[in-house]
Amino acid sequence: MEDNLEIERRFFLDEEKGQPWKLDSITSKIRQCYLHSPDITLRESGLFYKNRNLLCSITPEQKNIFNSTVEWTSRIRFRDECATLTLKGKRTHSSAIELEWTIDVEVASHIVEQMECPTVIKTRHVWTGSDGLIWEIDVFEGELLNLIIAEVELPNEDYPVIIPSWIGEEITGLHQWSNSSLARNGWP
Repeated sequence: MEDNLEIERRFFLDEEKGQPWKLDSITSKIRQCYLHSPDITLRESGLFYKNRNLLCSITPEQKNIFNSTVEWTSRIRFRDECATLTLKGKRTHSSAIELEWTIDVEVASHIVEQMECPTVIKTRHVWTGSDGLIWEIDVFEGELLNLIIAEVELPNEDYPVIIPSWIGEEITGLHQWSNSSLARNGWP
């Protein structure tokens, strides 16, 4: 279960400090499309979305997690010619159960083309802090233009983090700033 736990802290950036993270980061373009989670079903060892096969086999542990979690946020992420299906359980402050699989790009594209799903588009900058932790800085596009959110993933909730000088207000645990909420509702 620990391997399927995402622990992250999220922040706005301090606009007065500039964007020094851009100098030493690796970037990629991301499109995240949010699915209607009740339409994801498990049949034997396969996951389906509206009767469309997403993947053929999940592990027994993933099957147990899927069956024991009541409410999921589900998305398909397109990044660097790859598609990923992610299911996230309800977040408790900085932690959430997360299941993730690489899926066929054609299947993923077909699913999101067949429905209007809430979407966010962003450029992700991956930057390594002085403490060795990996920061992901998302620069949003479209209706969320000018929104920038940084997050750092941690091995446990009490893990010490050296906060870079360009980090501003912490928004960890504030659901209205989650990507799924932003995709569905726009700016809070």
